[in-house]
Amino acid sequence: MKFQQPRLPYAPDALEPVISPVTIDFHYGKHEKAYIDNLNRLVKDTPYEDMPLERIIVESDGALFNNASQAWNHIFYFFQFNPGGLKAPGGKLAEKIEEQFGSLEEFQKQFEEAGATLFGSGWVWLANDNEGNLEIIKGSNADNPLRLNLNPILTFDVWEHAYYLDYQNRRADYLHRLWDILDWSVIESRYTL
Repeated sequence: MKFQQPRLPYAPDALEPVISPVTIDFHYGKHEKAYIDNLNRLVKDTPYEDMPLERIIVESDGALFNNASQAWNHIFYFFQFNPGGLKAPGGKLAEKIEEQFGSLEEFQKQFEEAGATLFGSGWVWLANDNEGNLEIIKGSNADNPLRLNLNPILTFDVWEHAYYLDYQNRRADYLHRLWDILDWSVIESRYTL
């Protein structure tokens, strides 16, 4: 199987001013493309060649894990955005956020803090367990909640290439602005009980 980089469901300037077209070009156009290309090179003629990407993430390590997870993480990240999307969660997810964090605002504060305090590069995730309980997870480098047997539902990329062109060293500002383009209908669809 050859892994393909999907086209984004929006124009390169659709996320402005939160994410610029220049960042989209470098981040998705170049960084993500490199992860996909490396992944295809690394799986060629191996038992991983015909595995689903999620299984490769769970079962591999080293360079193969890094490229597989980064390829998956970036698609997951970019496909949760839509500037015209739902601005707050509803249904079971909204109830669970309220139950566990007290309010959406408190959840967002804790999520941003987790991303802002992650040392170095990585990801901040919202994931749920088999019973629907939510957990904020900080992961270095290519970490992914799939390796913890958790279901990822939301992520913010805290690698410098995700924000440096638009925000320089202001990671906290970048994290705070991402809520403006997050489509909660996508996040709700990923939440499983």
